[in-house]
Amino acid sequence: MRAEDSAFWRFSLRFYRRPEVADACIKLQDNAGIDVNLLFFIMFLAINERSLEAEEMRRIDLCIREWRTRVVQPLRAVRRDLKGGIRPVDAAAAEVLRSAIKRDELQAERVQQETLEREFPLLSTGARAAPRVAAAANIAAYAALVGALPVAPVNILLNALADEF
Repeated sequence: MRAEDSAFWRFSLRFYRRPEVADACIKLQDNAGIDVNLLFFIMFLAINERSLEAEEMRRIDLCIREWRTRVVQPLRAVRRDLKGGIRPVDAAAAEVLRSAIKRDELQAERVQQETLEREFPLLSTGARAAPRVAAAANIAAYAALVGALPVAPVNILLNALADEF
């Protein structure tokens, strides 16, 4: 399946563009170690009435962990390091490379999403639950995996998700 054809990919693009969502995601990523693609996947599951328990959340995370740590995170780190340039390399030359890495990082995220969608199909992942209940359960399952999540950015995401129901 091409990422453009994926309901999950379309949801992610639409959701990320909502007011305050991008900032909330960056805060969760940088301050709590959250994998935004994984977070979007559990929210996508929630709007499709799928609720996760902690053990299933662990399985989902384990499935994608190596890709995240060996591919997505290193690309992100290099892209961020290049922002503003690195002396003595010309800033314009560094920006050209940064743009190319940004495209590669986005492609790596698409591959991650395609993998999640393939490995954990909607109808066989989690238990059926109302979207609001599923969203709360899925966030709780993720928090059980990574530790307490900052309340303010999580609330921003849950409020934005409510518009998807």
